[in-house]
Amino acid sequence: MDELEFWELVDASRTAADGDPEEQADLLVERLIRLDPESVLDFARHFESRYNRAYTWDLWGAAWVLLDGASDDAFDFFRCWLIGQGRETFEGAVHDPDALAELLEEFDEEIDGDGEELGYAADEAYEQLTGIVAPDLGIEPAPSEPEGTPVDFENEAALAERFPRLWARFKE
Repeated sequence: MDELEFWELVDASRTAADGDPEEQADLLVERLIRLDPESVLDFARHFESRYNRAYTWDLWGAAWVLLDGASDDAFDFFRCWLIGQGRETFEGAVHDPDALAELLEEFDEEIDGDGEELGYAADEAYEQLTGIVAPDLGIEPAPSEPEGTPVDFENEAALAERFPRLWARFKE
């Protein structure tokens, strides 16, 4: 599976789920089990590499603004959700997290921002196909600390300065 096929699966499942991340995860599993196990592992590698790429202080700060706070786990689930939003939104946010103010049409913190189940879709599909747990993907793990300059999440003025567009749209 190449990168284009990966994003096509993500987009098709999001569209069919009408943006609901839990439904998207279920639909993604349904689509993945139609593939061979190696293709499912390829999907998992694409997902994991993007998940690791999104481990940055700036994205965590953006998640903090959008979610009105984001623990370690909440940021993990946010990164899964962000991948689920598709290539344009994901790449735009990784490049400039403050651009999420323009990239997101709507954001409902009750359902948006938490894509935990998306993170398990490939594992679940692989297990359904093979009856065994997915092997190690051979992907280098994310660093122990996020990339970039740390963000003081408790300092609203610093957050507003670092993410002016997000702050203006979602906090003011």
